[in-house]
Amino acid sequence: MAAIASSPLLLQLNRALPRGFRLPSPSSRRLFLGFGASLLGQLGLMASGGGRFSAASAWPQQGLSPVEQVLKNVDWPEEFPFKAEDFSRFAESSDSSFYSEPRFVTHIDDPAIAALTKYYSKVFPPSNTPGVSLLDLCSSWVSHYPPGYKQDRIVGMGMNEEELKRNPILTEYIVQDLNVNPKLPFPDDSFDVITNVVSVDYLTKPIEVFKEMQRILKPGGQAIMSFSNRMFWTKAISIWTSTGDVEHAWIVGAYFHYAGGFEPPVAVDISPNPGRSDPMYIICSRKKFNTA
Repeated sequence: MAAIASSPLLLQLNRALPRGFRLPSPSSRRLFLGFGASLLGQLGLMASGGGRFSAASAWPQQGLSPVEQVLKNVDWPEEFPFKAEDFSRFAESSDSSFYSEPRFVTHIDDPAIAALTKYYSKVFPPSNTPGVSLLDLCSSWVSHYPPGYKQDRIVGMGMNEEELKRNPILTEYIVQDLNVNPKLPFPDDSFDVITNVVSVDYLTKPIEVFKEMQRILKPGGQAIMSFSNRMFWTKAISIWTSTGDVEHAWIVGAYFHYAGGFEPPVAVDISPNPGRSDPMYIICSRKKFNTA
């Protein structure tokens, strides 16, 4: 069985969590590996009387959600705090085979989709802005961009060609398995925005991918990673399936930090109906103008 979060990660998260909450040691969490349970999940179930998990239901509301607090003034460890086994998965079978059949479904519910689309509408460059290019990583048949949004270039990169062909927002697409080849086939400084919707938890080589994102973003360009609490459990990395939403925000923030060349990452909780619909979180950053 794969190991889970290493001690530096637990120490950093314990410093960041609200007063009175502490994460258990790896040995006490190992029982839950592969089943998606975590301390946060248990707290959520207790707070909601056993109902559907929502991170918001597990914590007192004090202006900002815990997800939004966890990346504020982080004292990052000097070295990348994860081990190779943290990126193992319950099913190590071929991703190409797993995604070979198209899935024309959405992986978050309608309120979460609406919240994400609304967020995009606030932060995207205006539609039809000359010279603007966007990249949707781990894309499929829908990107959840604002209705009618257009740019001269919107590229989708995903695992299933039939899904990508059906995506009306895309001007072009590329089929590529980032877990096999994390190299992004674009020149430096190519894109103004990179998006990734509920797929960051499947990356087994996240630092390589985030370094590539930093390389192909234009200076000041933004990367927007979004996630919920839904996933294909057998394909998500072990560090993700053994932790909860607050920890997930810290993990994605760490990817930005250790990739280098990004501004400090920011966490935004856009969950539309805490405890009643899918939670939705954004971890975003911008490429530094001076990366020398």
